[in-house]
Amino acid sequence: MPSLKSLRIRINSVKSTQKITKAMKMVAASKLRRAQEAAEAARPYAERMAVMLASLAGGQAGQDNAPRLLIGTGRDDVHLLVVATAERGLCGAFNSSIVKLARRRIEELTSQGKKVKILCVGKKGRDQLRRDHADKIIDTIDLAKVRRIGFGEAQSVADRVVSMFEAGEFDVATIYFNNFKSVISQIPTGTQLIPAQVGGDAAAEADLSGAVYEYEPEEGEILEKLLPRNLSVQVYRALLENAASEQGARMSAMDNATRNAGEMIKKLTQVYNRSRQAQITKELIEIISGAEAV
Repeated sequence: MPSLKSLRIRINSVKSTQKITKAMKMVAASKLRRAQEAAEAARPYAERMAVMLASLAGGQAGQDNAPRLLIGTGRDDVHLLVVATAERGLCGAFNSSIVKLARRRIEELTSQGKKVKILCVGKKGRDQLRRDHADKIIDTIDLAKVRRIGFGEAQSVADRVVSMFEAGEFDVATIYFNNFKSVISQIPTGTQLIPAQVGGDAAAEADLSGAVYEYEPEEGEILEKLLPRNLSVQVYRALLENAASEQGARMSAMDNATRNAGEMIKKLTQVYNRSRQAQITKELIEIISGAEAV
């Protein structure tokens, strides 16, 4: 059985840890509100951008002079995976869930004979992926010094992706991130960036609107300017969703850690009290036995 001194040291250590996890939970809660507001504010713009692209792309379908960001290279041989994770840990399964989704995609593409390249945004994703796929990681974009995600950071990531595409380094680009739903629910998501996805709900909404638009200048010229902007918007939305998801996951993880620390303190205190009581009883027995012997 541990000594009373060692039990006191361990109880004090757990109490110190509990104070830290409680403080981290409060900090994450304060950051979560701002991050959630930013993510929710970015969603309508990104959704309307997708509807506008769907409307414009309808007139460009099948044309030889359509923008390359819209139609791609015509091949499906080289895939770029942009894996966006956090710069810090202590946020539960936030990082591992994104990496797990990316790993499944890597294995799927590799089994099909495709070549995979990985661009990491955040060092936690890099640290996990380089264990099995270090040869596929081409670079890591470090955002550790960025206190609050802005459009400039998303623009730099998008510019890097576009420059690689124009240099012919890949055919398809997909970004992986966590879509924020609530504090306890973040959904790992993969969104194709290049070629731009203009179908699905966005195309349906554009068709159901019933309006017929005449564009000036022509659709192709507008798309040439709008597609790079849309790519930056999609990256920006992904980074904002990630920021909110990270704080939500950290808040939940620190809350669980604080409760677990409380339960451990309770159990250690019980052991300490029992040990102390047993020691006092033993000393009393020794005193009584000595007195009777005299």
